[in-house]
This record gives sequence, C-alpha cells and structure tokens, in this order.
Amino acid sequence: MRQQIDSCLEARGGEVAARNQATEIGRTYLSLSDKGRKRFLLLLADSYGVDHAAVRQAAKPLFDQKSEDALAAAERRLRQLLESPRIRLLRQFNGIAQGVKFLVDLRADILRFKRDAPRLGPLDQELRELLTSWFDAGFLELHAIDWEAPAALLEKLIAYEAVHEIKSWNDLKNRLDSDRRCYGFFHPAMPNEPLIFVEVALVSGIAGNVQELLDETAPAAVPEEADTAIFYSISNAQKGLAGVGFGEFLIKRVVNDLKAKFPRLKTFATLSPMPGFAAWLDDALKSGDIAVMLPAADALALKAKSGAQSSEAALIGLLETPDWWLDTEISGLLQPVLTRLGARYLLEARRDSGTARDPVAHFHLTNGARVERLNFLGDLSKNGFRQSHGMMVNYLYKLGDIEKNHERYTDGHIPASGSVRELI
Repeated sequence: MRQQIDSCLEARGGEVAARNQATEIGRTYLSLSDKGRKRFLLLLADSYGVDHAAVRQAAKPLFDQKSEDALAAAERRLRQLLESPRIRLLRQFNGIAQGVKFLVDLRADILRFKRDAPRLGPLDQELRELLTSWFDAGFLELHAIDWEAPAALLEKLIAYEAVHEIKSWNDLKNRLDSDRRCYGFFHPAMPNEPLIFVEVALVSGIAGNVQELLDETAPAAVPEEADTAIFYSISNAQKGLAGVGFGEFLIKRVVNDLKAKFPRLKTFATLSPMPGFAAWLDDALKSGDIAVMLPAADALALKAKSGAQSSEAALIGLLETPDWWLDTEISGLLQPVLTRLGARYLLEARRDSGTARDPVAHFHLTNGARVERLNFLGDLSKNGFRQSHGMMVNYLYKLGDIEKNHERYTDGHIPASGSVRELI
C-alpha cells in the first residue's frame, strides 16, 4: 500500500486523481483483516509523520528575517511542514462519498489497536484534531427521531444504545411514544448515522427508577401536562469520535427545543447510572475505610444483622446475599448505607486531575448540572447491580445556574443539592 499512498500524496493527476486514489486506498483498507489494518496504520504512523529535521531547519529563518514578507513566507513554510503527509492523505477523504464515515471508523480501529501499539498515539491525536474541526457543533444538525423514522435508523438506535439495552421493537416503540422524545445529532456528511442521541421522558416530578420509567405496560402520559423532562439515556454512537465533545451542545439544544414545545416544563434532570460506584466500593472495602464513612448506628445495624465483626465484612456479606433487594429487612438496612456511600463516591472520589472519578458525573458536571438526588434501587437490572448495586442518581440542569455550576466544577468543586451534601 506504500505505493498507493505515495501516488496519492504526489497528486500527479490533480486533485480529482488524488481523491480517486484515496478511494482505492479506502477500499483496500476495508478488505483487510485486523492484522492487515494494523500494519497499514503502523505504516502511516512510522513513515508518514512530520519531518522533524525539516521543521527545525525551516524554523531558523523565523529568528533571522527582518522584513514582514520574508517572515510571513517562513511562517507559511513552517505551517506546511507541520502538517504531516498522513494527515494530508486523510484529508482527501472529506471529498469522497462515505469518506468521513470511513475516517470515523478508521479512528475506531486506531483506538482498538493503540492499546498494544502506542506508536499509533501521534496518528490518533492528529486524526482526532482533524475530526474535531469537521464535527464542530456549528456543523451538526439536531433531529427528533420518532417511530416514523426509517427502519435503518431505528435499527441503529437499537444497536448503539449504550445505557439501557433496547430489548425489542416494542421496547423501542415505547421509548418513542407520545410522552417520550429522542433527539440525535447528525453530520451532513453522515446523514443516516446518528453521532450521539438522547432519550427523554416527559413526566411529573423527578423519576427515580428506570424500570418504572421504561415500563411498556404503563399508560402513556399526556406530554402537555408534564412538568419535568428526564434525560435517562445518552449514547455516543460512533466509537471513532471518542474525545470529540459535543454532548453538552446536544443537551442544551434539546432543552431549548423542549421548552419551546412544552411550556409547562420547569425541571430538566437526568436519571443516570453510577458506573464506577461498585468498583470504588470494592476498593474502600478492601482498604478498611468503610467504618469511618458511616454513622455508628448504621455500622452497628449492619454487624448485628450479619454477625460479622467489622463493618466491611458485614457489608460484603449482605451485598453477597442472593436477591438481597427482595428482603425488606436487608434492603431497609442497606438503603441509608448505600445512599451515603453513593453520595461520598460522587462528591469525593476524584481522578488525579481533580475531576469526578465517575465518568457520567464528569460529563454532566462539566455541562453545568449539579448532583440532585441519590436513588436506592433505581436500576434493578443485572448491569445495574453489577456496576452500582442498583444505585442511580439525578443530575439537575437548573437553567439559571448552568454557567455558575460549570465554573465551580472547573475550579474543583462538585455542585450538589443540600440534601445530597447532608449525606456525608
């Protein structure tokens, strides 16, 4: 493929010929096995990067030129050299049918292979920057998706749903009912491919259990009477756009659309998973930190029920009890404990950067939401118990506080309601 790449970069037959050659490169790549694709990407990474020696040489005149014209010429030359041959090659795909989608999927491959091939890092960074410029929020189109959408698009919603699995066509139809809304961002170069989509329930009051929210047997509410919009699922549909942030723009655009169509809506909140809570709790149990996190009365109650000598052993034993949530006594003991620990996890568990450890919390806090309420047994699915012992959380988007909350989070503070703060 080296010969194909060189021929495309030389563009001897002009721009049209170069794009035709890029098309052939794309076809060849798609025909390769994973092993072949990885070899191609490593070829780009190793042989078509920036010529650092040429950059150093071109930078010298910047310090010597006296005239503005000469300085401008030196700057242009340096900019040209700083754009690697591989990124010039990848730019060709912007003018090819399905070319942008090809690059998005190409980056998804890079992200997979990069785990054991760190040499792909610079290539990934360059392609991410290119895609970020192409997928600026100003280029994206917001579309409402309903049951009348093309079947191919509805199938993609089922395939791409990343939070609460869509189990059947009836499940999907329920999520697109009259008291539900689904919105997606689309790019003109990928008109049939959602980039990210959000599912919304129009309800009265803040919802606390996702199974109740998605109950197919429940009658549809009257959307015009709803006072609350619950964002219960946000799914990034394109793995190759990881790190290309447009989720915050989606939420703001959707809020504005809902406000215009349903004037009675006063509250905009999420019903969100806590995907890192169970892992964090496991770490705390192993380190013996649980006792200092709980009130003495809660710790004594746990030990009395389980017969264990320590709070950690007691909590482990109760959580390992099969179907513990069906035992009213055990669930009654665990409700205040898991709620307190969940609040501590969301407000105090941080990454090295100082941001929230929980990825969903980080997303919503970055967008200006606050931690509003913890929900015990909010997700009764297997995945809900596996990742968070059934806990869920509401993040509130209070429209007048979004900018302030964003600034507070940027400064290292996690905005939360008074009731959540009281838990710790």
